[in-house]
Amino acid sequence: MTKRRVVITGVGAITPLGNDVPSTWSNIKAGKSGVGPLTRLDTDLFAAKIAAEVKDFNIEEYIERKEARKMDRFTHYALAASIEAVKDSGLEITPEVGLRTGVWIGSGIGGMETYENQFKVFQEKGARRVSPFFVPMIIADMASGQVSIHFGAKAMNNCSVTACASGTNSIGDAFKVIQRGDADVMISGGAEAPITNMSVAGFISNTALSLNPEAQKASRPFDANRDGFVIGEGSGIVVLEEYEHAVGRGAKIYAEIVGYGSTGDAHHITAPAPEGEGAARAMAQALSDGGVSPEQVAYINAHGTSTPYNDLFETQAVKSVFGEHAYTLAMSSTKSMTGHLLGAAGGIEAIFTALAIKEGIMPPTINLENPDPECDLDYVANEAREASIDYAMSNSLGFGGHNASIVLKKVDA
Repeated sequence: MTKRRVVITGVGAITPLGNDVPSTWSNIKAGKSGVGPLTRLDTDLFAAKIAAEVKDFNIEEYIERKEARKMDRFTHYALAASIEAVKDSGLEITPEVGLRTGVWIGSGIGGMETYENQFKVFQEKGARRVSPFFVPMIIADMASGQVSIHFGAKAMNNCSVTACASGTNSIGDAFKVIQRGDADVMISGGAEAPITNMSVAGFISNTALSLNPEAQKASRPFDANRDGFVIGEGSGIVVLEEYEHAVGRGAKIYAEIVGYGSTGDAHHITAPAPEGEGAARAMAQALSDGGVSPEQVAYINAHGTSTPYNDLFETQAVKSVFGEHAYTLAMSSTKSMTGHLLGAAGGIEAIFTALAIKEGIMPPTINLENPDPECDLDYVANEAREASIDYAMSNSLGFGGHNASIVLKKVDA
């Protein structure tokens, strides 16, 4: 069976660097950090004092207050980013189009904020005072569900929950839905709102978070002085579309998705497999799926969390897959600027990868001041770089041993 081609025709984002794609991408190219003081929580409770928070966001600019009150914040972010992405695509989702339009949006932990707030209500006021919307607000699939309802998208409606790989798995799986002919359009990506008391406490307890008090410098992937990731929040959403469907309506095209790989480490609940063995298999699988040789890839948007093991093992995985070409290609971590958006990371990083291809600009890895000797590849240190990019890859790796990679391609005019 001939594989149908799949392209990105719309992008939308709510991030610590801006509440739309243009402002976020502008700040990424400028090497600006979205990390600042942790304002949403009582910092006296925590050793970590910083976070990459979304700023000046108002869901009532997108939907009515009555509807917004039935949703957790992670769903607010997903819906706002989806509205931008669909508008950007120029696609009118009529009832007829809606039958062939699906949604696949992932989230790592879903409505944690609602869970904590409602548990407090339960303790203080009793079971009868718990919101009737409690369960629909906390379940991770509800971002996808609410986006489907908002647009009347009636094809496959799904959600990948694979920790920090959720966004990339969702896009990869949505890509396959269109490729095999089950839909013509998919609204896909990730959403997360994890800056809550229990989430922050848990990540500190398992030593994953950076305790660096200097906000702008704390997220420093591949640097010898990295000490953990900076927790972030937001959403990144893409509109995927079958190529002929997009061309037929004169849509602009950011990039084509050509390959997807997804593997399991079968190793440890939080630590990646030694030498990035599972990540390497996901990358190799994505290349094979797209019929792309390692030498064709010019840029990789790394998972690059700024944790000691992840950055080292991802570097080793790239060397394993790309051989000598690993020292020729460029790889950067935009988490140095956005922080780690957990299940939303793959969504925004797919957007950055597509824009890197379309504009010929490789985003930088900021704060790379003292490179780890064992991380010895080209990480586009500190300043963005102009370069022609025909093929690029985006990687996401998650707790539980989840690995996901997608390969994107420039589409000729």
